[in-house]
Amino acid sequence: MPHDGHEHHSVPPDGWKHSGVRVIPGDSLDANTAQTPGMNRAAAINAARVGAQRIWAGTVHIHPDAKTGAHHHGALESVIYVVRGRARMRWGEKLEFVAEAGPGDFIFVPPYVPHQEINASTDETLECVLVRSDNEAVVVNLDIEPVEKPEKVLWIDPIHRKGGF
Repeated sequence: MPHDGHEHHSVPPDGWKHSGVRVIPGDSLDANTAQTPGMNRAAAINAARVGAQRIWAGTVHIHPDAKTGAHHHGALESVIYVVRGRARMRWGEKLEFVAEAGPGDFIFVPPYVPHQEINASTDETLECVLVRSDNEAVVVNLDIEPVEKPEKVLWIDPIHRKGGF
């Protein structure tokens, strides 16, 4: 058999009808997932709901002027996409770094990074989509004494550094 770059799997008995693509309506997300004080997470994609083996996805809402407790997500990588509102992220051993993101922005959180999500708006709910690199939501809440004035960090990716190279 010629190698075409694709793994070949046997077709399931249902011909992929129920074991193929799944659409999860936005009004049927599951709030029975790991939570952090100050935010409401709801799962859309996980092992229990759709049989996902290597990914978790869902939503998070943070009320106006609210913030989460400090936490990390173990060995998982996390991506946060801001749908509506203004997100302020604090991170570090004393939450000493800060950056903000708005609608259309993506935030990457590496494994084990202590962080805190803050709704930077006093009158608008912060709405985000979360994606994590495992099928279950891991949340480890931390007891951190934050610094009062975190250091602002402007992110420049390695490709677009000033001065090239």
